[in-house]
This record gives sequence, C-alpha cells and structure tokens, in this order.
Amino acid sequence: MTYVIALSVAIVGAGPAGVHTAGALSELAPGTRIDIFERLPAPYGLVRYGIAPDHPARVKRLTGELRAVLAGSGAQLFCGVEIGTDVTVRDLRNRYDAVVIATGARRDVPVELPGLGLPGSFGAADFVAWYGGHPDASLAWALRAESVAVIGAGNVALDVIRMLSKPAYALAGTGIPLHVLNEFAASPVRDIHLFARRGPADTRFSPTELGELGDQDDVDVIVDPADLAPDLHMERMTRQFAPTRKVVDILRAWSRIPAAARAASRRVHLHFYRIPAAILGVDRVEGLRTERAVPDGYGHITGSGDYEDHKVQAVYRAIGYAASPLAGVPFDPDTRTVPHRAGAVLGEPGLYVTGWAKRGCVGLVGATRADTFQTARTLLQDHVRAI
Repeated sequence: MTYVIALSVAIVGAGPAGVHTAGALSELAPGTRIDIFERLPAPYGLVRYGIAPDHPARVKRLTGELRAVLAGSGAQLFCGVEIGTDVTVRDLRNRYDAVVIATGARRDVPVELPGLGLPGSFGAADFVAWYGGHPDASLAWALRAESVAVIGAGNVALDVIRMLSKPAYALAGTGIPLHVLNEFAASPVRDIHLFARRGPADTRFSPTELGELGDQDDVDVIVDPADLAPDLHMERMTRQFAPTRKVVDILRAWSRIPAAARAASRRVHLHFYRIPAAILGVDRVEGLRTERAVPDGYGHITGSGDYEDHKVQAVYRAIGYAASPLAGVPFDPDTRTVPHRAGAVLGEPGLYVTGWAKRGCVGLVGATRADTFQTARTLLQDHVRAI
C-alpha cells in the first residue's frame, strides 16, 4: 500500500534502524520530506563501529547496503548534531509532522556483581567501541592480562574472544586503527575463558561465528566433554533447530581433540553451566568466582552451591547492549526501551520509535528492516486518520 500524503519527518539516529526507516517512509509515502539527525560525525552506527574489524567484507557489504537505502530515500543527513544540546526533541516535534527515535543502544546491560568496579573489569560495549575506532572511545586501553574471563553466550562474546586471541598480524590490513593494532600486538594473553550460565544448546552463537574461533592460526579451543552431556532439552533443541545442532556439533568436535594435539600459544576455554558469582580482587581483578549450574532437562538451571575460583587478571562482560534514555522521550528503565504500541510512543502523539530502542537489543539488520516498516506504517496511518 502506498500513501499519498505530504509529511515532514525527523529521524533521530542514522544507524541501521534510522536509515531503514527513511527507506520505508520513502517507499510507502513517496515525496515525504525526511531529515536524519546523527550525533556522530558519520552514519551507520554499529555497522560502522560495532562489527569486529577482522570482518571487513561484512562491514563493506552492510555499509554499501545502507548507503544505497539512504541515497534512495532522498533523506537529508545532518551529522554531528547532539539531541538535547544542539536541538531538543521538543524543537523537532514543533518543526516536523512526526519524529522517529532510532537511537539504538550503545551501553552495556547493567548487572549487579560483586567486584564489578575493580580495575580490569570491563563492559564489552566499551571494548568494542575502542577496537572499532568509535569517536567516543578513549584511545588508551591496556591489554596486560595473561588470563582473561569473558562472561556471555552470544556473538558479541565471541567477537571479544576472537579479537583477544587473534594474532596481531591477522588484523593488519583490516582497517583497524593503528593504536589498537599496536596494543593487540603487545598483548601477553595466553588463556581466554568464556563462562556461560546455561548449556551449549541455549547459547546465541551463530555457527559461523563460533566456527571462526577454531579457524585462527596458533589458537586452540578447549571444551570439557562433560559440559556436552546430552539431556532431553539438548536433544529437543538440536532436533528442532538446525543452527543449534551445528553449534553443538562444533563444540563436540572440539571436545574430542586430545590434549597432546594442542600446541598453540593461545588457548580459548569454553565453560558452560557456570553462573558468575563475584569478581575477585583487592586493588584490581585477580579472579572470577563461578557457581556450577545444574540443568533440569527442560531448559532451566539451578545453582548447585558448588563454587570455583578462576585466576584471571581481566573480566569482560558481554551480556548484551542496553538503550539509554533521551530527554523528552518516555523510557522504561526495566525493559530499557521506549514504551510504544506498534512503534507509536505511548501518550506522545507524533512521536515514534524504532530499532533497539523500541524492541530491545535483539535481532540483526534483517529484523531491523521489518521493524522499521511497522513503525513507518503506524506513522502514516496515524496521519491519514488525522486528515
């Protein structure tokens, strides 16, 4: 359905959600005047700054797709505009028929864990921003740990592990900032431990991303066969979902590699059914305490009361991104999203939301595109009814 309606729309944020919203509006209502306001000096958000630099082909493909959508939409892009400082949401609402919030998420999910504030305890969002050359990131990041813990069971955790374990020469020529490359080259890391609360069948690893861990030069991946003991839940998940089956198959293959065949200088240890209990240390990180989890065969776990201390000098939390509140826009601190109905912000006529600020930090670019069309249709239907 195409809408014949003359509207002016402001979009806050030029990441994938903002760009695809512009594309959806121009497709559904040709002639809509669209202005996009971006806080950073360049568009495309996490596609530009959040994808690991050892995936240059993926970055090039996705930025090319977004560039084409942006050009095809006819939208005007204004970078370096800070909403709340240079212009307010109220200003935009007074000057446009509708405003769409597409600010995404750039912070780590808040978590309560003893020892969280110790030096050597990091959020993955900050680490990704640093190695991705994000304008907000500090240039300084000291990689001094020989043994590192990574908490998480998704692709961001895999990115963190891969970047920490990858030989620096494999990053040369990828476009990685020089100061970042030099720091990776000087890193003394030898052991990287991933800790997942639940079992292998409940991870959010993509098979491709997981497999890349074992494809690196001079890196061994170690998995305890006991963590792969089958139960009804694992059998059900691997039978129903092909990606889960592939993930479990990759892990099982690694678990069968004999110790005598491992000779790499860097080792990645994948631990499942480990609940983080505390980050240990006095003046800085000295270890991570985990509690062994017991699966019930139905996808649930309970703590066993059996604790283990792992000697590490750094802990990276990769348990998800979270949106941040924006002045002038309602925000639910529990879900860390903007309350809405089909993209229309509740109680705020003319204000809309899309992307991770709308649905939480789940889904890739494909999911974002479908989400933006829902918001665009809601916006257009509201204004058709308003005529």
